[in-house]
Amino acid sequence: MTIKQLSIFIENKSGTLIKVLDMLSKAGIQIIASTVADTQEYGIYRVICDNPAKAYLLLKEEGINLQLTDVFALYVDDKPGAAAETLKTLSNAGIAISYIYTFLLKGQGVLVFRTSDMEKTNEVISINKLKSVVTL
Repeated sequence: MTIKQLSIFIENKSGTLIKVLDMLSKAGIQIIASTVADTQEYGIYRVICDNPAKAYLLLKEEGINLQLTDVFALYVDDKPGAAAETLKTLSNAGIAISYIYTFLLKGQGVLVFRTSDMEKTNEVISINKLKSVVTL
C-alpha cells in the first residue's frame, strides 16, 4: 500500500520555499511531513499533506514544477531500534531504499520511503505483516 507524495522542484534562492508554503496555506492544505534535499541550484521539497491531489493541481496551475508520486509509509513503534528492524526486513529481502524520512504521528513513528521495486516491496510488506499507513 502506498500514499501520495508531492516532489516539488524549487530554485535554491531566498523566498521560493515561502511562496510554495504560502500557496498551500491559503488553500487550507495541511502539511503532515516534509523534507528538503538540495543542491547548489535547486531543491526537491518532498511533502506529505492532507490533500495531495488538490495541492498538486494548485501548484501546477501556478507554474511550479512538481510530481505526484507513490511512496511507502509504514508505522513503527516509537522506541529505539524499531525503524532499524523494519529497514532490516526490507534490506534482507534485497530491497534498496532510494530515500527515506521519518516523523511521529499520534504517538507512532512513520517511515516514508521510495524503492526501485514497488511490487517486491509490497510483497515483503504483506508477507512480514508490516503496518502500512493508509491515510494520514
